[in-house]
Amino acid sequence: MIGRLSAVVLDCPDPAALAAFYAELVGGTVEADDGTWVDLDRADGQKLSFQLAPAHRAPVWPDPERPQQFHLDIAVQRAEMDDAEKQVLALGATLLEGDLDGTRNWRVYADPAGHPFCLCAC
Repeated sequence: MIGRLSAVVLDCPDPAALAAFYAELVGGTVEADDGTWVDLDRADGQKLSFQLAPAHRAPVWPDPERPQQFHLDIAVQRAEMDDAEKQVLALGATLLEGDLDGTRNWRVYADPAGHPFCLCAC
Protein backbone atom coordinates (compact mmCIF):
# COMPACT_ATOMS: atom_id res chain seq x y z
CA MET A 1 0.00 0.00 0.00
CA ILE A 2 1.36 3.40 -0.95
CA GLY A 3 -1.13 5.50 0.99
CA ARG A 4 -4.71 5.77 2.19
CA LEU A 5 -7.64 7.57 0.64
CA SER A 6 -8.10 10.75 2.65
CA ALA A 7 -11.06 12.35 0.83
CA VAL A 8 -13.28 12.31 -2.22
CA VAL A 9 -13.34 15.82 -3.71
CA LEU A 10 -16.15 17.22 -5.83
CA ASP A 11 -15.68 20.31 -7.99
CA CYS A 12 -18.68 22.65 -7.80
CA PRO A 13 -19.73 26.29 -8.14
CA ASP A 14 -20.74 26.66 -4.44
CA PRO A 15 -18.73 24.46 -2.02
CA ALA A 16 -20.59 25.51 1.14
CA ALA A 17 -24.02 24.81 -0.36
CA LEU A 18 -23.02 21.41 -1.73
CA ALA A 19 -21.37 20.46 1.58
CA ALA A 20 -24.62 21.36 3.36
CA PHE A 21 -26.58 19.15 0.92
CA TYR A 22 -24.32 16.16 1.59
CA ALA A 23 -24.32 16.82 5.36
CA GLU A 24 -28.09 16.32 5.27
CA LEU A 25 -27.74 13.27 3.01
CA VAL A 26 -25.00 11.31 4.83
CA GLY A 27 -24.31 13.26 8.04
CA GLY A 28 -21.14 14.97 9.17
CA THR A 29 -19.72 18.30 10.22
CA VAL A 30 -19.06 21.02 7.66
CA GLU A 31 -15.63 22.67 8.01
CA ALA A 32 -15.10 25.68 5.71
CA ASP A 33 -12.02 27.73 4.95
CA ASP A 34 -12.08 30.78 2.70
CA GLY A 35 -14.98 29.50 0.59
CA THR A 36 -12.85 27.81 -2.06
CA TRP A 37 -12.61 24.53 -0.15
CA VAL A 38 -15.06 22.92 2.28
CA ASP A 39 -14.71 19.57 4.08
CA LEU A 40 -17.49 17.36 5.34
CA ASP A 41 -15.93 15.42 8.21
CA ARG A 42 -17.72 12.25 9.24
CA ALA A 43 -17.47 10.27 12.48
CA ASP A 44 -16.56 7.08 10.58
CA GLY A 45 -13.48 8.78 9.12
CA GLN A 46 -14.83 9.13 5.59
CA LYS A 47 -14.41 12.63 4.25
CA LEU A 48 -16.07 14.44 1.37
CA SER A 49 -14.51 17.69 0.22
CA PHE A 50 -15.85 20.37 -2.09
CA GLN A 51 -13.64 22.61 -4.22
CA LEU A 52 -14.67 25.84 -5.91
CA ALA A 53 -14.81 25.44 -9.69
CA PRO A 54 -16.42 28.60 -11.12
CA ALA A 55 -16.59 27.10 -14.64
CA HIS A 56 -17.99 23.77 -13.43
CA ARG A 57 -19.97 21.91 -16.10
CA ALA A 58 -22.24 19.28 -14.60
CA PRO A 59 -22.28 15.83 -16.17
CA VAL A 60 -25.37 14.87 -18.14
CA TRP A 61 -27.01 11.51 -17.37
CA PRO A 62 -26.43 9.39 -19.46
CA ASP A 63 -24.45 11.24 -22.12
CA PRO A 64 -20.95 10.19 -23.22
CA GLU A 65 -20.24 13.77 -24.33
CA ARG A 66 -20.42 14.89 -20.67
CA PRO A 67 -19.97 11.66 -18.67
CA GLN A 68 -20.51 11.24 -14.95
CA GLN A 69 -16.83 10.34 -14.32
CA PHE A 70 -17.81 8.97 -10.89
CA HIS A 71 -20.83 8.67 -8.62
CA LEU A 72 -21.59 7.98 -4.97
CA ASP A 73 -23.75 5.08 -3.79
CA ILE A 74 -25.77 5.83 -0.65
CA ALA A 75 -27.15 2.74 1.13
CA VAL A 76 -30.78 3.04 2.30
CA GLN A 77 -33.04 0.43 3.85
CA ARG A 78 -35.36 -0.90 1.13
CA ALA A 79 -38.47 -0.03 3.17
CA GLU A 80 -37.24 3.58 3.45
CA MET A 81 -36.45 4.21 -0.24
CA ASP A 82 -39.58 6.26 -1.00
CA ASP A 83 -39.09 8.42 2.09
CA ALA A 84 -35.38 8.85 1.30
CA GLU A 85 -36.31 9.98 -2.22
CA LYS A 86 -38.70 12.61 -0.86
CA GLN A 87 -35.97 13.89 1.44
CA VAL A 88 -33.24 14.16 -1.22
CA LEU A 89 -35.65 15.88 -3.62
CA ALA A 90 -36.59 18.36 -0.88
CA LEU A 91 -32.87 19.07 -0.37
CA GLY A 92 -32.49 20.01 -4.04
CA ALA A 93 -31.59 16.73 -5.75
CA THR A 94 -33.08 15.85 -9.14
CA LEU A 95 -34.29 12.37 -10.07
CA LEU A 96 -32.42 11.20 -13.17
CA GLU A 97 -33.55 7.60 -13.36
CA GLY A 98 -35.99 5.64 -11.20
CA ASP A 99 -35.82 2.00 -10.13
CA LEU A 100 -37.86 0.85 -13.16
CA ASP A 101 -40.99 0.11 -11.12
CA GLY A 102 -39.00 -1.76 -8.48
CA THR A 103 -37.16 -4.07 -10.88
CA ARG A 104 -33.75 -2.86 -9.71
CA ASN A 105 -32.26 -1.90 -6.37
CA TRP A 106 -31.18 1.70 -7.06
CA ARG A 107 -32.39 5.10 -8.18
CA VAL A 108 -30.14 7.72 -9.78
CA TYR A 109 -30.19 11.41 -8.79
CA ALA A 110 -28.13 14.53 -9.40
CA ASP A 111 -27.01 16.67 -6.48
CA PRO A 112 -27.61 20.44 -6.72
CA ALA A 113 -24.33 20.87 -8.67
CA GLY A 114 -25.24 18.06 -11.10
CA HIS A 115 -23.05 15.21 -9.76
CA PRO A 116 -24.85 11.87 -9.99
CA PHE A 117 -25.43 9.72 -6.92
CA CYS A 118 -27.57 6.66 -6.25
CA LEU A 119 -29.82 5.63 -3.41
CA CYS A 120 -29.25 1.87 -3.22
CA ALA A 121 -31.55 -0.50 -1.35
CA CYS A 122 -29.81 -2.62 1.25
